[in-house]
Amino acid sequence: RELLPPWLVIVAGLTGIVLLCVSTKDVPTAPLGTKYGIVLDAGSSHTVLFIYQWTANKANNTGVIRECSSCTVQGPGVSNYSDSQKVGKSLKPCLHWAQREIPAEQHSQTPLYLGATASMRQLNLTHPTLSNALLAALTVALKSSPFDFQGAQILSSLDEEAFKWVAVNYVLENFIKYDWRGQLVPSTKGMAGVLSLGGTSAQLTSKMEEKNQAPEGVRLQLYGQTHKVYTHQCPCHGTDQLRSRLLSMLIQ
Repeated sequence: RELLPPWLVIVAGLTGIVLLCVSTKDVPTAPLGTKYGIVLDAGSSHTVLFIYQWTANKANNTGVIRECSSCTVQGPGVSNYSDSQKVGKSLKPCLHWAQREIPAEQHSQTPLYLGATASMRQLNLTHPTLSNALLAALTVALKSSPFDFQGAQILSSLDEEAFKWVAVNYVLENFIKYDWRGQLVPSTKGMAGVLSLGGTSAQLTSKMEEKNQAPEGVRLQLYGQTHKVYTHQCPCHGTDQLRSRLLSMLIQ
C-alpha cells in the first residue's frame, strides 16, 4: 500500500490537536431545532438556575429533555432575605450567565420559571407580607431578563414532591429508555419511591395503584401512561430542624 505523504500526516496531526484543545463552547453541538428552558429551584438554603434543552421530537406526546448546565445563586435561600430588593439583585449574575449559555436568537423563546419550596411555604404562613414582597421582587428581576418569563410561585408540597418523583424516575430511565438501535422505547422497569430530606421537612413519595384511594395525590400523564403519585409528609424532620433539635438536647 502507498504511504501517506508526510505533509498530510502533519496536517492531520495538527487538526487533531486543535480539535482537542478548542473549547467545547466554540463548537456548536446542539442539533437543529433544539429548544431551551430555564428553571430556578429556590430552596431553603440556596437557589440554583438550571438550563435544560430538548428537540422537537417527542415520545408518546412527552418531550425528552436533558440538563445542560447550572448556576448556583450566591447568597442564602430566598426565604432568608429581609430586604426584597437584595433578593432580586442576587439573581442577576446567573441570569447574565444564562444569556451567554443560550443562543441569543433563542432567548425570547426560552421559558423561564421559578419555583420556591418548603421554606417559602413556611414563611408565607408566618410572614405573608414579606413572602409576597420577596416573590414580587423575584418577578421583577426575572421579567427584566430577555427570556420568556412564565411565573414565580411557591410550589405546593404535593406538586414539589411529584416533580422530584418524576425527576428521579426519569434519570433512572423508568419511563423510557434507548434500545440497542438508539431508539426510545417504553421501559419495563418499575417506578422507584423517593425519600426527600430537605431543610425543613422530609417526604416519602411513591406511585399508588389506581384501586388504592390515597387521601391526596397527583395524577400525571407521562409518555403515554398515567401515574398517580402519593406523598407522605413528615414536617419538621428536615436537616435544619433535626440539627436544631440535637443542639437543644445537647444544651439541656
